[in-house]
Amino acid sequence: MRGRWTYLYRAIDNHGDTVEFWFSERRDLVAAKRFLRKALKRHGRPERIVIDGSQTNREAILSCDAESRLQPIRIWQSAHLNNRIEQDHRAIKRRVRPMLGFKSVASARVILGGIELIHMMRKQQAKYACNQRLSLAEHFERLAA
Repeated sequence: MRGRWTYLYRAIDNHGDTVEFWFSERRDLVAAKRFLRKALKRHGRPERIVIDGSQTNREAILSCDAESRLQPIRIWQSAHLNNRIEQDHRAIKRRVRPMLGFKSVASARVILGGIELIHMMRKQQAKYACNQRLSLAEHFERLAA
């Protein structure tokens, strides 16, 4: 964004369905924790999480585990097991690359949210995606709620 790096956190399940996404200006512990808490709140605790080599993501998972008294989440750090999310992320990159970047954080959040929604609808993931009476804006509003 305007020559600065920004980050799109994404999570998918073992079926390839999008679990959660989060756009952040930073890739630090605070952003990783915020994304993880949002995903856990909406979708519950998984048995295991596969991450890339990012130590920040590992610390965020361990920190969220320490806050709860439940069975700890197993963490698998592997570049090869992470290929599934990288392939899913490719569809998002394909849409964003021709735009030549974003001018503001607010516009990036809105546009990326819409792109994620369309991607989820293409994967036939959204349970209300087949309701033809709703406009695209209404679909997005229901997903974001």
